[in-house]
Amino acid sequence: METNLQEVKNHLMATDEEFSRLVREHSDYEHQLEELLSRPYLTDEERIQEINLKKRKLSLKDQMEGMIQRHKRDCHATP
Repeated sequence: METNLQEVKNHLMATDEEFSRLVREHSDYEHQLEELLSRPYLTDEERIQEINLKKRKLSLKDQMEGMIQRHKRDCHATP
């Protein structure tokens, strides 16, 4: 049984295709956000894009956290 958060994430990355997809998508949004924020000035459209990227990342993080919690619960439920 996994003992820490990183082990649980590693296990889910290796065994759960949906979790892996969410992690990749979250990483893609993070890279897009970093690129956007590296600019010295953001247009109004870019500011909206920044807000949308942050919302998408947070939504993905919430989904991944839910999967982690379900995995932990299921591991503790099985003897």
